[in-house]
Amino acid sequence: MTIHDGKISRRALLHGGGALVIAFILPMGMGRLAAQPPGGGGPPPVDPNAFVRIAPDSSVTVLVKHIEFGQGPFTGLATLVAEEMDADWSQMRAEHAPGNTQLYANLFMGLQGTGGSTAMANSYLQMRKAGAMARWLLVNAAAQSWGVPVAQITVKDGIISGPGGKTGKFGDFVAAAAKLKAPQDVPLKDASKFHLIGKDKSVGRVDSLAKSTGKANFSIDQWTPGTLTVVVAHPPRFGATVASFDATKALAVKGVVAVRQISSGVAVYANSTWPAIKGRKALAIKWDDSKAEPRGSAEMASEYLAKAGKGKVAKTNGDLTAAFATPGATLVEADYVFPYLAHAPMEPLGGYIEWDGKSTLVRFGSQFPSFDQPAIAKVLGIAPEQVKIEPVIAGGSFGRRATGDAHLAVELAECAKAIGPGKTIRLTWTREDDIHGGYYRPLMVHRMKGAVKDGKIIGWSDSIVGQSFAVGGPMEQMMMQNGVDSTMVEGSDKPPYALPAFRCDATIDASPVTTLWWRSVGHTHTGYAVETFVDHLLQVAGKDPVEGRLALMTEQPRAAAVLKAVATLAKWGSPVPKGRARGVAVVESFSTFVAEIAEVSIGEDGEPKVHKVWAAVDCGTAVNPDIIRAQVEGGIGYAVGHILYGEVPLVAGKPTVSNFNDYRSLRIMEMPEVEVTILPSTAPPTGIGEPGVPPCGPAIANALAKLGRERPTRLPMVQKA
Repeated sequence: MTIHDGKISRRALLHGGGALVIAFILPMGMGRLAAQPPGGGGPPPVDPNAFVRIAPDSSVTVLVKHIEFGQGPFTGLATLVAEEMDADWSQMRAEHAPGNTQLYANLFMGLQGTGGSTAMANSYLQMRKAGAMARWLLVNAAAQSWGVPVAQITVKDGIISGPGGKTGKFGDFVAAAAKLKAPQDVPLKDASKFHLIGKDKSVGRVDSLAKSTGKANFSIDQWTPGTLTVVVAHPPRFGATVASFDATKALAVKGVVAVRQISSGVAVYANSTWPAIKGRKALAIKWDDSKAEPRGSAEMASEYLAKAGKGKVAKTNGDLTAAFATPGATLVEADYVFPYLAHAPMEPLGGYIEWDGKSTLVRFGSQFPSFDQPAIAKVLGIAPEQVKIEPVIAGGSFGRRATGDAHLAVELAECAKAIGPGKTIRLTWTREDDIHGGYYRPLMVHRMKGAVKDGKIIGWSDSIVGQSFAVGGPMEQMMMQNGVDSTMVEGSDKPPYALPAFRCDATIDASPVTTLWWRSVGHTHTGYAVETFVDHLLQVAGKDPVEGRLALMTEQPRAAAVLKAVATLAKWGSPVPKGRARGVAVVESFSTFVAEIAEVSIGEDGEPKVHKVWAAVDCGTAVNPDIIRAQVEGGIGYAVGHILYGEVPLVAGKPTVSNFNDYRSLRIMEMPEVEVTILPSTAPPTGIGEPGVPPCGPAIANALAKLGRERPTRLPMVQKA
């Protein structure tokens, strides 16, 4: 059972830090035993706190407050607990914590949610303390049972040992430990004694076996007998609504049981997926386009560039006017256009709901239960505590499931409400629904201007225009700073370079096209603009791309360190194979520093070919080095595919791509070789799910410049004919 102290306020918890967090997690020790499970089988599992359960068979289950969609929190958080418990890795299990903001808030956000590469960073001390407390309870229970001093008890690989050859497993002391009162705090291990944290190949992923054998249940797998499958016909243009519809032909499809209008479109209910899709195709719908987006991507980009330089100032220093007017200075200008991008996770959206009219059970890949729970409650007209969210693993997200407006949860609840209580619903989005559905990386433009004199960069301006998903959203207060959406300018407003005259401004455009966080958020475009532009200016200044950057990093020692490390790893300056060139880039995102060098050639088809990418990473304490490498490798693959091919073009407000046949993804034979080095650090861990993405694109572009090509300023690099 989960135990918490109602006297610990949510406000106090959000201050973070050891004592408050631990008091919240462990105010009453292990507390009481849960009820006997059906069928007997010995004493039930015990909750030492809200995050760890120890069963009589000595298995240790970690309740993970962050959704697992491939980025590794199940393994990462279990590692932290196992380290402090001195458990054997074979004992460790992980499952999602239920939706409960009071217990499972992200300590950096104040709500239950996964994003911004914060899972490990905000959980690092919290989960270690949970494990340390569990160990304290077991050790003290063993000492009392054996009648020996606590100081004579040791734990190694899940075995508790005492004097005289006494040994026992965790499960042997579960009942006794449940009767103890835990202290408010316990000491943590010194890093010098870690045997799991930071140790390469010390643990395997706890979720790999189930995923590899097909036993893992994803969002799309949720089903019980009698469940109806629902698909929704959404408007073809963003901002359009249903004017009228005729369901006669849809209802004639065998297996279709109902058709209902909901706020997002028209829902078709059927006994299985194919009849639902077939029924949807048979619908006759008239759409009201009066408030729809009339523009296409090209028109929007042109309008954005016309607005550049007229926005709110994010940061400025020095006399930029004087810098640009300096006699003999070389001026460099560039306009960048970044297209709409879909997240395209391998598993599209979907969800499962049971509603009896009074309460509801929902299972889906909920990335922000704190958004989804009240949204569902509002639709169904019930109290939020009557909404039970059970997050399940999902096949990727890249930001797609982190919806501040909880639109999937709302759609799921509306589908249940429209057909009435007592029905079990499974909502399914097809790949085409997902690609057409919006919530894209916003279309953005940068207008940049720089000045170089006597081998030095003396002036730099960056004007950004695009949409903001902060305005009107639940995190507007957090994201908007002095009229500027901080996620639009992150990376551009504080480049890692000492620039004597500098300005960054941003202009927000409104559109019905729905936009959202995309893997690495603002850094996905700011990193590219900054790192290709500085490379261009250094070229004009006659500087080596690595040495020139290092000379400008006078106040960025960690950025300089990863840049030096990747240059050493790739043997920067050494000869490269004929027809190839290397480019470099370094970006800080989510408090993690990543530098990458890409080796590139031009294929016979005229398209860039990326042969290898070297990466150096400083993400603080490296809890799971293998997962860090996997995340960087995956981020590089994600970046290469999108920087070369990714685009959702709009024509008159309609997306013109629909699936992987025309929304081009990187193919396996196109994946470059990747070599990663992780810099040692004793600093607290920072994010890793996203930071591998931003440096890759500019590194490729800068390599192309060495091959005699222009650095692409209109993405993707490979334009469709």
